[in-house]
Amino acid sequence: MAESRDAVPSDAVPSETVPSEGVRLQKVLAQAGIASRRAAEAMIVEGRVNVDNVVVTELGTRVDPATAVVHVDGERVPTAPGLVVVAMNKPRGVVTSMSDDRGRPCVGDMVADRSERLFHVGRLDAETEGLLLLTNDGELTNRLMHPSHEVAKTYRARVDGAISKQAMRALSTGIDLDDGPIACDSARVIQRLDDRSLVEVTLHSGRNRIVRRMFDAVGYPVLDLVRISIGPISLGNLKPGQVDEVRGAQLRSLYTAVGL
Repeated sequence: MAESRDAVPSDAVPSETVPSEGVRLQKVLAQAGIASRRAAEAMIVEGRVNVDNVVVTELGTRVDPATAVVHVDGERVPTAPGLVVVAMNKPRGVVTSMSDDRGRPCVGDMVADRSERLFHVGRLDAETEGLLLLTNDGELTNRLMHPSHEVAKTYRARVDGAISKQAMRALSTGIDLDDGPIACDSARVIQRLDDRSLVEVTLHSGRNRIVRRMFDAVGYPVLDLVRISIGPISLGNLKPGQVDEVRGAQLRSLYTAVGL
């Protein structure tokens, strides 16, 4: 049976040839953008680098960057060759799929020019805009989507009506939905007008259309919804339809957030 383009393999990162004796650790750190090779050497000597749960202080240490689990100062450093994480500002009206048999615009169209085989991490419904992550790292995808590792997601919702204090309290203390109770980690009113309000909510749940259903339950239907952050990754200045690679400190923070 043909594999679905949306299926996530256990290890989607392309392999590259690595010398049988491995690559010097300081070179691996420099290639990962941690520091210059000389600064990376100092980190190793100072005992700040951990490889596969062992502190490494010898400069001659060689590792396989495709398989080594490297941490610097307790923060994960992704080293696998070819690994990529992409942040996208998904526009309204675009479905979260790498292809669509009904011909609708989809997120796969927006990264069709990239050579990597990317997969979206979770979903946004077609009418919701905002931050969506795509990657070729199957383990990162699984961690981000698994309930035990669900990271906080923040949304801004423009809702119908001047939202009441009681409704805001219910969002924070808990609401009973058909598929179980749910509460926001935090909820705040950014703007309250007579006919509409702008509310920011943060929650860990990955349930389908959960934000829209929560606002429906308290009597203030969502007019527009934008996801502005996933864990340490924020939408920033990305405009609808734009994509950008996640690199450096943000990438390391993302891996650390899911325990990798």
